[in-house]
Amino acid sequence: MFKKVLMLPFVAAALALSPAAVAEDKMKVGFVYVSPIGDAGWTYQHDLGRLALEKALGDKITTSYVESVPEGADAERVINGLAGKGHQLIFTTSFGYMEPTLKAAKRHSKVTFEHATGYKTSPNMGNYSPRFYEGRYLGGMIAGANTTSNVIGYVAAFPIPEVIRGINAFTLGAQSVNPDISVKVIWVNSWYDPGKEREAAETLISQGADVVTHHTDSPAIVQAAQERGKYAVAYHSDMRQFGEDAQLAAVIHQWENFYINRVQEVLDGKWESSSVWQGIKDGMVDVVLNENKLKQDLISQVQQKRADISNGNFHPFQGPVKKQDGSMAVAENAVLSDGDLATMNYYVMGVEGQVPQ
Repeated sequence: MFKKVLMLPFVAAALALSPAAVAEDKMKVGFVYVSPIGDAGWTYQHDLGRLALEKALGDKITTSYVESVPEGADAERVINGLAGKGHQLIFTTSFGYMEPTLKAAKRHSKVTFEHATGYKTSPNMGNYSPRFYEGRYLGGMIAGANTTSNVIGYVAAFPIPEVIRGINAFTLGAQSVNPDISVKVIWVNSWYDPGKEREAAETLISQGADVVTHHTDSPAIVQAAQERGKYAVAYHSDMRQFGEDAQLAAVIHQWENFYINRVQEVLDGKWESSSVWQGIKDGMVDVVLNENKLKQDLISQVQQKRADISNGNFHPFQGPVKKQDGSMAVAENAVLSDGDLATMNYYVMGVEGQVPQ
């Protein structure tokens, strides 16, 4: 087994900070979440990281969080509010928080900021992201081996490189075990909207998809698959409790080690601004298999490919890889560079439709 709304004004959001009483001699660490913590998903995984941080360094720090913070002006008010209340390190955990975090970092030069999944830094602001695509490739293998219609559905949030990369890696993984598959994508333009997510999943199923996956935050896709008798590959966290018969696997993100290490660096006075991009090898990305639903030979294939990715013997974007229009994206025996991965704006062959502009 292997191991990302209600608009809250800052005054109300501040009341959600936990714990209420803070010892003056402990460093205050704040977290800003884009969706509710809930029982699964993107924010749930980040909060597991926060709780692990408290357990590991609780005699030196205290943590607080604000959940369901919309990207944009509200995020900027919340981030500035945390800095103004004495938080010395603030983690902002959604792509759309990048500019608000950068503005807050310039305003609060003595506070350290870390932003998840963005690409901008400053002297007191770093960024961090998982190599999502590594787990996505493995999830695609599982989907490709379990479809009988050869149609896989993908519910996507926003057309940014992070999400497009995931769609492409998933497609390449599926094609590696089943070259006849096609992937249909529906964009919901939201990280967290269970209603839209469910509607998109049901539409994809009605269009012939018998396996669905998602780059959104709620378990709605897994729930829809369970209700319709289809399969799902969950994302962000293990969502089996929402679809025991549907979930074949879950591509998960684990933040515990990163949060503990970065906070310790601040405590030790060793923190430096950097861009961290970690994957399976570092434990930030992994896949959980529902072994009761999978054939043993597929489990062995996935295990071997996971090991190959971890030790550097395989890269999900290892050529030859063709774009949707048939042109070459990655030549044979070549590997896509991190720079090209970070700016990906095209579909690979096998994905239907067009990338929204």
